[in-house]
Amino acid sequence: MEAFVHMTGYVGGDVEVRNSTATGATIASFRLACTPRIRRSGDWVDGQTTWLSVTCFRSLADHALASVKKGDPVIVVGKLRTSVYEKNGETVERLSLEATTLGHDLTRGTTEFRRAERPSVVDDREADIAALIDAVESQGRDEDESEFEEAGRESRVA
Repeated sequence: MEAFVHMTGYVGGDVEVRNSTATGATIASFRLACTPRIRRSGDWVDGQTTWLSVTCFRSLADHALASVKKGDPVIVVGKLRTSVYEKNGETVERLSLEATTLGHDLTRGTTEFRRAERPSVVDDREADIAALIDAVESQGRDEDESEFEEAGRESRVA
């Protein structure tokens, strides 16, 4: 079962980008700070900040690099992941979020959307079929012309 979550918070640093060595796909990552507001003694105070690593892949990574800056309020939807590794002889667990959707939190301000231009996919099947028909027809014309020339030679000889 996948654990899909949505998180709101602030981008804690610049978006870092790298390319996957296995697939060549673009991978972007940044830290997300999620700080709850808690009411204590009639006053609102900041609770403890939870830091998450957010990872984006492919076109989402490209768009995150172009759109998201340190300090921006964002909403991230994705799959919650836990990484476990050894560091200095101790087991370390790190919580991360594999983003499927990312956007600015519009309760905190405004933004302007620009649609990304997608490369058009050329359907070469029609061009391939047309080239094949032309090749077959020209082959047929060549054969007809050869037969016509041979028939002409035969009538001159006779």
